[in-house]
Amino acid sequence: MTKKRITIYDIALELGISPSSVSKALNNYHGASKKLKEMVNKKAIELDYKHNSAAANLRRGSSKTIGVIVPHINQHFFSDAIAGIEEVCFENNHSLIICQSQESYKKESISIETLIHQDVDCIIISISAETKSLDFLKQIRSNHIHLIQFDRYLEDVDSWKVVNNNKEASYGAVNQLIKQGYERIAFLGGPEHIIAFKNRKEGYLQAIKEAGLSIPYNFIVDCAFSREEAMHEALAMLALPKPPDAFFSVTDYQCLGIVSAAEQLGLKIPEQLGVFGFANEAFTELVKPTLSSVNQRSKYMGRSAANVYFTHLINGKSNPEIKKEIIIEAEIMSRQSSTKK
Repeated sequence: MTKKRITIYDIALELGISPSSVSKALNNYHGASKKLKEMVNKKAIELDYKHNSAAANLRRGSSKTIGVIVPHINQHFFSDAIAGIEEVCFENNHSLIICQSQESYKKESISIETLIHQDVDCIIISISAETKSLDFLKQIRSNHIHLIQFDRYLEDVDSWKVVNNNKEASYGAVNQLIKQGYERIAFLGGPEHIIAFKNRKEGYLQAIKEAGLSIPYNFIVDCAFSREEAMHEALAMLALPKPPDAFFSVTDYQCLGIVSAAEQLGLKIPEQLGVFGFANEAFTELVKPTLSSVNQRSKYMGRSAANVYFTHLINGKSNPEIKKEIIIEAEIMSRQSSTKK
C-alpha cells in the first residue's frame, strides 16, 4: 500500500494546534514563537513531513517550473540544448519538465496540453517536422504561459525566438566546398515550412549563384529528412550520368545516409565526393572520414533561450521596443569529408 503523504493538517492534529500555526512555524514567520517553531519542526521530522513546494509556489501565482519540448531527446543537438536550459533553471531555482514530439504534431500537441495542465510558467519549444498549425502554440499564450521558440520555429507566432544565422552559416559551408574545387553540389533539405531549413536552402542557393555554378533541378531535394531518405536520394543522384561531386545537407543525420550511399557505390570521401552537414552532432568527429558540419552551439542556444525567460519575461513585462529575437552565430567546422586539397 502507498504511504499517505504527511501534510500540515497531520502535524496540527498531532500537536493539537491550528494548521495556520503549523504553516507559520514551518515557513519561519516572524510572528511564530521560537518554542512553536521548535515543537513543529521536531514533529515534522518525526512524521517525515516533506514540504509541498509545488502547492506553495502555485499559491504565490507561480509554479517555478519550465516545460521544454524538442523533436528528439537522444540527438546531441537537442540534448545539449536541454542541458543548457537545465543549467539556467537550476541557477534560478526552477524545475524543468522535458517532453519530446518525435517529429509528430499530435505528440507535440499532447505535450503542450500536458504542460499547460502542469501549470508551467513558460514553454520552450523547438517544433516538430509535422507542425504547420499555429493553434497549439497560440493555446500556450491564451493560457497566459510564456512561449519561447528555439532553432525551429513558426514565424507567425508572437514569441521570443532564439535561432542561428542559418542562411549565413549555410552560405559559408557551401563556399568551403566550392573553395575545395567541388562544382556539382547537391542539396538535401528539410520541411520548408520550418524557417530554419528554408534559410539554410537560401544560403546554399546564394553561394551557388555567386560562384556561377549551374545546378540541375534534380540536385535539389527539399525534404529528404531522415537518414534512410537521404541515402535513397543520394543513390538516385549518384547513379546519374553526370552525378554530384558533393552534398550539402541541413542535418548531420542526412550525411550518414549520404556516406552509406557512397560506400555502397565504392566512392571515396572526400576524393570523389564531398559531404557537409549541419548541427555538429557528436558522431561527426567519430566517423571516418570525420564529417564537416556547422556547429550551432546548441548548449549556448539552450542557455540563451532559458535566459530570455529570466531576463525579459519572468515579471510578466516585456519591453515592446526590444526585438524578440536572439541570433546565435554558428561556426563552420571543416573536417575530412570536405577537404580534398
